[in-house]
Amino acid sequence: MRRPTLEEVAAAAGVSKMTASRALRGAADVSKDSILKVREAAERIGYVGNQLALSLSAQRTNLIGVVVPSLSNVVFPEVLSGISAVLEGTGMQAVFGLSDYDPDKEREVIRNMLSWRPSAMIVTGLDQPDETLRLLRQADIPIVQLMDLDGEPVDFNVGLSHGAAGEAMGRALLTTGRRRIGYVGSGLGRDLRAAKRKRGFEMSLRQADLSLEAEEVAPDFSSPSLGKRLTRALLLKAPELDCIYYSNDDMAAGGVFACMELGIAVPDRLLIAGFNGLEIADALPVRIATSHSPRREMGETAARLALQAMTPERERLERIVAFTPRITLGSE
Repeated sequence: MRRPTLEEVAAAAGVSKMTASRALRGAADVSKDSILKVREAAERIGYVGNQLALSLSAQRTNLIGVVVPSLSNVVFPEVLSGISAVLEGTGMQAVFGLSDYDPDKEREVIRNMLSWRPSAMIVTGLDQPDETLRLLRQADIPIVQLMDLDGEPVDFNVGLSHGAAGEAMGRALLTTGRRRIGYVGSGLGRDLRAAKRKRGFEMSLRQADLSLEAEEVAPDFSSPSLGKRLTRALLLKAPELDCIYYSNDDMAAGGVFACMELGIAVPDRLLIAGFNGLEIADALPVRIATSHSPRREMGETAARLALQAMTPERERLERIVAFTPRITLGSE
């Protein structure tokens, strides 16, 4: 069976072939009414466009490259769902790549994505090596760096300050009267945002003339099982701790399970604190403290900013959009 052509889409929508082509790309100078008519016509007759041909003629595809470090916990899938929700119906398509917290792999993912001539890129974090930053700066497209504010962005920036988040949690925990505080973390050499939270947390302790009494940090990726193992090791060498701060809620959940096995009452005897405000924290049999990060909202904001930056209003846009996590304590 013969494939429908762009000329047939244009005729069905009552527009010129050029308008039909630009409408299918979601071009800013085509009216919303025309875009809707063309897309309805394309769907009605079963037209599938040739994105390679479009990219050769327009120098850009309808793709937005998105690079995240992991899909192993709910944090980044929630960010991606926010991005996808905003792009739905715009004619733009997100293409996702994983870096596995590896700077070299991230650079290659970004290089490969740029070879497909995306219209914008959304990249996690601000700590890319110079060679990767050079690729992004030379791309000549909107670049949105996501999830982190502690650094200098290439172009646009949506996120939160992880240093400030760690410091805020430290101050909040000190208001509960806890003074014998430990730390459990994972992969701080790769997860630079977790490392920033730890530094901010330790700063808040120093401001109160305190310091971490003990810590257990492993190079592995975070998981409840790792959090459980490290918590047992930490409490073995520092049994008098009355609070433990974790690199995230996955690890903190493992800490709860370790305490349950050891017969330690949480949060009365030992207050456990994490980061992200994950659903797993609400499902635990006891309450933990956590910082609720607005992950989906950050994804939505990044996608909207990328779309707006493709238009003439680019120069009027705010370059940095800051979010603040909401803290809840284990006694709440």
